[in-house]
Order: sequence, then structure tokens, then C-alpha cells
Amino acid sequence: MAAIAYVNGRYLPLHQASVNIEDRGYQFGDGIYEVLFAHQGQLIDAKLHLARLERSLAEVEIAAPMRASSLGAVIAELLARNRAQTALIYIQITRGVARRDHAFPHPHVPPSLVITVRRKPLPPANLSAWGVSAITLPDERWARCDIKSTNLLPNVLAKEAARRAGAFEAILLDEQGLVREAAASTVWAVTAAGVLVTRPLDQHILPGCTRAALMALLDEANLRFEERALTQDELRQAREIFITSATSFVKPVLRLDGMPVGEARPGPVAEALYANYRTRFGV
Repeated sequence: MAAIAYVNGRYLPLHQASVNIEDRGYQFGDGIYEVLFAHQGQLIDAKLHLARLERSLAEVEIAAPMRASSLGAVIAELLARNRAQTALIYIQITRGVARRDHAFPHPHVPPSLVITVRRKPLPPANLSAWGVSAITLPDERWARCDIKSTNLLPNVLAKEAARRAGAFEAILLDEQGLVREAAASTVWAVTAAGVLVTRPLDQHILPGCTRAALMALLDEANLRFEERALTQDELRQAREIFITSATSFVKPVLRLDGMPVGEARPGPVAEALYANYRTRFGV
């Protein structure tokens, strides 16, 4: 069966789906996006993702193309048409189609909305085969990484640098050598002193929805936790490093810049958080 996409009010075979060449997403990257994971037709952490979508739209002053309830109905219909029970849903909203000019177009230009679905299996039951490697790189992105913008060229270059180094992810460092986040995920580490650390939210990092979901689990997990920036030395000496996102869930980093992290196997903190988080899938 051909994959079906939603484009500005129409359900179309993916190979026929297209947007206008003067769409501002294509011309300027003038848009935002969101990614959700669905299992058995249920959206995981839906409230967190839809709230972030609403926030990103507000930050760049793009009108919402429809109400959240209508968006949920479109997603449900798209999952049904694609016969996808376990899948990633990609939502992209741009400022719409207008004559090329840097300033915002007339306020009555409607935003463009594209939604696609891609089947994706559930993550494994345990982390033994889920670990990856990462490299560190200077953060060369723009100054508003808290907005989930479609302007992702620096992230693309960082992920490609990781791929060429035989790694899965690139962990980005600021000018002082402090950890911000990874190219496409949130970074966590258990320090040599046994404290779980992740950077506090600010304009330099995306407010990860999986991050927020895990934060809600920390009290019951009885973990020593600090929300602060990690130094590069702390990262290299960490007992555990793991990354989180809607596609990585909780993914241990076993090697960093070619060197083992801790015992080079998934650690107890990542395993405990992953096991707790995975209950969202009803398995």
C-alpha cells in the first residue's frame, strides 16, 4: 500500500504530495516541526509534544492551522489510512506561500501544514542492544535552539560528522566547553560522583518532551539529580551517558570520542529510567 501524507487539507499518496515552490519553509526555513511516537494508535506524551508545538508557533508568530483537537483527528485518520499502529508522526507548519520577501507576508496568508507517518518498531525490551557511540563538537547553531525550527543545517552537519566518525550522535559544546545538547537529542550523564545531571532549559537547548517525561519520574526513582551544565571533563569521566528524544527514547552512549563510557555497557540509571518510561507503551 502506498504511504499517505496530509498536505493542507488533502490526504495524498506520498509520491504525489508537494508544496508550492514559494512556500516560506522551502525559501527561508520559515517554519517549525514536531515529532511524535504512536503505539497502537495512541500518541506517546501527546500533551507535551502538542504544547511544545503551540509554543514554537507562538515564538515565531505563525498562526496555528487548526485546533489541537482537529490536529489529533487528522493524525488518527492518517495513521488509519497508513495502517500504522506503531509509527513516527512528523508535523511541519510553515508561514505559508507568498512572494519571496524576508519580512512576514500579509497576515491573511494561511500557514502550510504537512503531516507524514513512518512505521517504526517499538524499542527493545532492554538496553543491551540499544547503546551507541557519540562524538563531541563545538555548537555552531543559532541562538534560539529552544524553538523547534526547521532551520537544521548545523544539526545536519553535526550528525554527518558523527556518521563519518562511525558514531550515532554529536554532543555539542558551548564556547566554555559546557555541554548543551546533542544534534537531535537531550544529553544526560551520571557523574563520577554518582549524580544524574542534565542542562537546565534556556534558549540554547530544545525543551525535550522525553526529557520532561523523565524528569517527572526522578522523584520516584530516588536518584541524586542536578539540573546544571556539565563540563567536558565531567562528561569524559562520567559513569553513564545517555540521550533522550521521541525517537531515541532512552539510548545509552557507550563510547565518546572513541573512548569507553564507564564500563561501556548500559548503566543502572539509564536502565531504570528506560524500564519506567517504557510502561507508556503498555508492554
